[in-house]
Amino acid sequence: MCDKMAVCEEAGRRYRDTCLLLCEKGEKREHMKKFYAWYQKHITGAIFTGLILGILTGLLLADRFTPILTVTGVIGGTYMNALNMMIFPMVFCSIVMGICSIGNAKTTGKITGYSMIFFLCTTAIASAVGIIIPRLIRLGKGVHFEMATSDIQATKMTSILDTIKNLIPSNPVKAFAEGNMLQVLVFAVVVGFTLIAVGEKGQPLLNVIDSLNEVCLKVISTVMYFTPIGVFCTIVPVVEANGTKTIVSLATQLIILYVAFYGFAIVVYGGAVKLIGKTSPVKFFKAIMPAALNAFGTCSSSATIPISKRCVEKELGVSNQISSIAIPLGATVNMDAVSILMSFMIMFFANACGINVSISMMVIILLANVLLSVGTPGIPGGAIASFAALATMAGLPAGVMGVYISINTLCDMGATCVNVIGDMAGCVVLQEKIKLEEN
Repeated sequence: MCDKMAVCEEAGRRYRDTCLLLCEKGEKREHMKKFYAWYQKHITGAIFTGLILGILTGLLLADRFTPILTVTGVIGGTYMNALNMMIFPMVFCSIVMGICSIGNAKTTGKITGYSMIFFLCTTAIASAVGIIIPRLIRLGKGVHFEMATSDIQATKMTSILDTIKNLIPSNPVKAFAEGNMLQVLVFAVVVGFTLIAVGEKGQPLLNVIDSLNEVCLKVISTVMYFTPIGVFCTIVPVVEANGTKTIVSLATQLIILYVAFYGFAIVVYGGAVKLIGKTSPVKFFKAIMPAALNAFGTCSSSATIPISKRCVEKELGVSNQISSIAIPLGATVNMDAVSILMSFMIMFFANACGINVSISMMVIILLANVLLSVGTPGIPGGAIASFAALATMAGLPAGVMGVYISINTLCDMGATCVNVIGDMAGCVVLQEKIKLEEN
């Protein structure tokens, strides 16, 4: 009897211990979920904190304690390798998926056609601004960054014929292995339009590419959790090597960039709304302010879609049929501010690092950026992969990625805001244009 009672007590004790253990694991899981949710909400602040601490460490401590440079160099290098690991497959997959989605959207007819024409025209203007202004003001001249040289050579521009000939990869695998971004882009375009042409038979491959794209985005988003640490570790050696002039030059660059952003929005979008959309620019900018501020704060054009639709429909009288197509399409392909941002950053870092980027190379880079923008996700940090790809084409040192990432959020806030304004300006233009033609 005693033995039976002892066995029962032991079994009961084990059951209680198991229940307690499961409860503790459940509580830990809940705590982890809450922490991740909190971290995602405050990651921008964490990145800023990492940037400030990195600057202070580089200015005050790095030259006194040598191990700091060693540790930050190892961690920063590991972070950059993890970020670069998925760039080429992500660029390929995102462009293919973007082209396929646009191909389906074109079947919706007139609205999509006019939307694409408007977005392409404004992107062309933005690209011209991005080429002309940095050269006129000699952006980055007099600034010097001490960084390791790039392992990847810039895409060489020998002649137009050679360039065209080398665009087509004879071996796509080799293009990926050698980091030839131009050939990867062309291969992605060929695959994307071919999948549209073959229709349902290409759906299994499209599903695989879609899954791979999701995997790439998941890996990069996971790596981005470590961005505050990565920013800290990559900015420390740069600041230590360059001192306070780095901070001043980056602040000056941001001011010039924002002047270009909102100057473009006022002149181009305001002009289009006035001349084509027959709407007062003052009324337009006042009406779209909620969406613009949301885009500025969230750095996400996708997250701003509902607010953008409400602004143009309720305040500006745009039909739901137009906004339902133009707004989501714009969030996918309208990256005017990103074109300005990329060209400004490429020219700034190239001049600061003593690298000559010819006009022909810049044109190629901006054309590539248009392709990249098709697949750039409308989420915070979506432009980082694009910049990495374009920096590779320009032959910039690997170290510039760390500097760019450290200020990416500040750049992304303004760029996303301008892109969203462009989406809504397109709706106003389409409302007037299509109405006139139907009457």
